[in-house]
Amino acid sequence: MGEPKLRLQGVSQVYEGARGETCALENMNIDVASGEAIAILGPSGCGKSTSLLVAAGLRMPTSGAAFVDGQPVEGPRLNTALILQDFGLLPWKTAAENAGLGLQVRRVPKRDRVARVADALAKVGLADFANAYPAELSGGMRQRLAMARALTCDADLLLMDEPLSALDALLREEMQDMLKRTWREQGYAQVLVTHSIEEAVYLGQRIVVMSPRPGRVTHVVDNFEMLREDWRDDALFFDRCRALREMLRCVASGQSERGEARHA
Repeated sequence: MGEPKLRLQGVSQVYEGARGETCALENMNIDVASGEAIAILGPSGCGKSTSLLVAAGLRMPTSGAAFVDGQPVEGPRLNTALILQDFGLLPWKTAAENAGLGLQVRRVPKRDRVARVADALAKVGLADFANAYPAELSGGMRQRLAMARALTCDADLLLMDEPLSALDALLREEMQDMLKRTWREQGYAQVLVTHSIEEAVYLGQRIVVMSPRPGRVTHVVDNFEMLREDWRDDALFFDRCRALREMLRCVASGQSERGEARHA
């Protein structure tokens, strides 16, 4: 096997607070191959979001390290895209301007920037809203805009922290379809943090299950069937959701041994 696109190696994170130290993440080890889609599932406060910030180079871990293409991550990387819950959109900029922010940072010439932004907005179905402001867009459209910004930058690693949590059920499924379609078309590595079992099973080729704080990897579940057409309606989809739900119950109650990755 070649070098993984992303490796989190022995990553731990301790936060200092008024009441002393809090260990949010403990000895997290994950490899993500080029073009692979991983979903991270676990309870609130288990360090899922922290793991993405470490991978994106926005936080240095207390111990351990992140590597992309074998190189240590010591700061933000141009070809890593991060989508947060609030999408990180600037309210005073239009959709086209928001989509082109990464290109502007990279000092891409304006002519190339305009063409790439137009192409990205068309791919996510926002070509007619290029001049709209975020406040004029629905939640689903803002999510598409955040995706368009990632696409303009030719990201080879996409990190997402609960990007669909504020959407209603049907729109959330529509956005999940868009995320899967774009991932398959573009071929980047993708890591999704989510509280939703169904979302993890729909979007992750492997599903990483975390323990309550301090977060540790307790299980890694292979889920390669997610590539099937109509996977959401497949009987195995529901079986896998049930198995993961039971797994999470056991982890939450302390019945599952922590720190050991298992395949279900």
